[in-house]
Amino acid sequence: MRAVNWFTPAIALARIAWLRTVLYLFVILDMHAFVRDTRDKGEHPGLYQPLLLARLLDLPKPSVANTTALYFVLIAACLVGASNYFPRVAGWIVAPAFTWWVLIGMSDGKVDHDHLALVIALWVLPTVGGARRGRASYGDQTRSEAAGWAIRCIQICVIATYFLSSIAKLRSAGWVLTWPGSAVLTWAIVRRPHPVGEWLLHHPWMLHVMQWVGIIGEFCSPVILWLKGRWQLLGALFFLGFHAANTAILLIHFLPTVVCWLAFAPLERIVPWYKARRSDDAGETEHQPEQGREAQQQAGT
Repeated sequence: MRAVNWFTPAIALARIAWLRTVLYLFVILDMHAFVRDTRDKGEHPGLYQPLLLARLLDLPKPSVANTTALYFVLIAACLVGASNYFPRVAGWIVAPAFTWWVLIGMSDGKVDHDHLALVIALWVLPTVGGARRGRASYGDQTRSEAAGWAIRCIQICVIATYFLSSIAKLRSAGWVLTWPGSAVLTWAIVRRPHPVGEWLLHHPWMLHVMQWVGIIGEFCSPVILWLKGRWQLLGALFFLGFHAANTAILLIHFLPTVVCWLAFAPLERIVPWYKARRSDDAGETEHQPEQGREAQQQAGT
């Protein structure tokens, strides 16, 4: 029973509403900035090598017609979903459409594992309805186990991105100490030169420390799922710093995973905090004229 409760915590629907808006808008960005060559694959279908999932689902080869249709369907559905109107309808369109978009875009053999949490998030978000729609949904404090299940799925996939990465490193290296003790960061910097990384080449011990910290952090990442409050925040900040360092050294970002870290954030508190702040400001504004009148009366006496 405790395990079931852990998988389905009661979470406010407002967090789902905020995630819909952020993630659906991010999908549009992703289509233009990251997985942006899907339509190019449609113009050159001879180069298409379907991934395993595409073969299992027997998806058709990309063409100008189907990739163009896919593009406009995704844009329209993402905009509707981001508005929190018709969340189930829009969500069930975006999830399979973006999965197909990614399968085509990554059919050249390089599968980016930073999209794991994002794709899963798009599949679980439509499972959650909402008592309110549109702008009102951002402040919906109705607690739902369905919302908790969706949030937990996203959180698990975020953490799995790091943990499975550490397992892959250890498997490819053949021994626990091989990868962190290697010169893999040196090789990566030489392959992708950047001023910060080139400066670090003169300090190899720092690169080894970073490799050890990185793989230990990835291997221990599942602990974050059971942390709470400030400790969980510190865990999230560690990995956000990890990505900031990768960007600074290698110009490698993990934005599709980074944006999914919002599943750990108490986004449902934004609207109550904003309303409380406005009420406090309104109270101060009303109080100031009263103080002014009292001062004038005292001056007159």
